[in-house]
Amino acid sequence: MEITTRTRFLEDYARIRHAEGRGSDDPAYYRALPYADLTGRNSWQWTIRARTYRHFEDHVLAPFEKKTGRPLKILDLGAGNGWTSHRLTLRKHQVIALDILTDEKDGLKATKHYPVKLAPVAAEFDQLPFPDSAFDLVLYNASIHYSTDYHGTLREARRCLRRDGLVVIMDSPVYKRYEHGDLMRRERHEQFERQYGFRSDALRSIEFFDEEMLARLAADLGIEWQRLEPWYGWQWAWRPLRSRLRGKRPPSRFFILVGRFRQQ
Repeated sequence: MEITTRTRFLEDYARIRHAEGRGSDDPAYYRALPYADLTGRNSWQWTIRARTYRHFEDHVLAPFEKKTGRPLKILDLGAGNGWTSHRLTLRKHQVIALDILTDEKDGLKATKHYPVKLAPVAAEFDQLPFPDSAFDLVLYNASIHYSTDYHGTLREARRCLRRDGLVVIMDSPVYKRYEHGDLMRRERHEQFERQYGFRSDALRSIEFFDEEMLARLAADLGIEWQRLEPWYGWQWAWRPLRSRLRGKRPPSRFFILVGRFRQQ
């Protein structure tokens, strides 16, 4: 990635996140995530994130812990302010929080607010500074859609995973058809331009999955996907019907995608 493109992406991303009210000067804010947003600025989003994470803990993490019978080595990719790494560390796992954003409030420097010591690493998805077979679980929590190349990103995840390891994708939007995701992406950039004066498209991130993408990744990389769908409440469940009645594109769906790589 060119330095100018990377720098512009980080600047745009940070400006948007700060405008949205992300982060706080109060350590209690970070320690409460994802179960409470003490600022009250993004409470609905954190409600969704909390339900996803709880479902992940109950239906993915707990069974994997039981299977291995030991603390896991986990790579939290796109860790942001580190809240997921914090929660995983409280469960006694060895976690590395990786992100390219080192912001004091919304990036890796915010990890100073947690009562447990985290291991933040500033690096990119596609160039992971770790040896082969180093981790039991690679986690993308609301992050992999910033990738510009899912094949390259997931190849790096596969390289760093041990045999029988898991790659888990959470809270990234999934659409049935490519054109619906592409329309969402264009709508989002137009909204940014109206609201902030720039489109935030320097990095050319993919920003979503569609069903064909997931099938192609499975075939090309030897991934066996398991798909879990948390319950987000009736307001969320009625979104597709409301969109159809209003003549709008179908909304995204959020799954927990659990991937196992077939042995080569």
